[in-house]
Amino acid sequence: MSYVLQVDFKMNGPFGEEMAEAFSDLAKSINEEDGFMWKIWTENAEKNEAGGIYLFETKETAEKYNVMHTSRLADFGITDINAKIFSVNHKLTEINKGPAYCNENSSPGNPTS
Repeated sequence: MSYVLQVDFKMNGPFGEEMAEAFSDLAKSINEEDGFMWKIWTENAEKNEAGGIYLFETKETAEKYNVMHTSRLADFGITDINAKIFSVNHKLTEINKGPAYCNENSSPGNPTS
């Protein structure tokens, strides 16, 4: 079973291409986190909000990342953080063409197993 970590928070930018450039190294480092499978970066410049949708192999690795990430965001001065962890219903996700890595029998190195 895999788990989604949904995170959002207020942020005064950067957004768009500037955000991609500013957080490129951070994005690369997330790939090294235990149990991490993928992330979708989210942003709403009009409302000064940002965040992400993450997929982790286990609830424990999602929780561990959430604790670390919340602390890191606080170091950036971001404190009003919404974070929730959900289990993935793989059968329904497959029907709706969810990301290949959501398949409960797959892994980042073997997405079609």
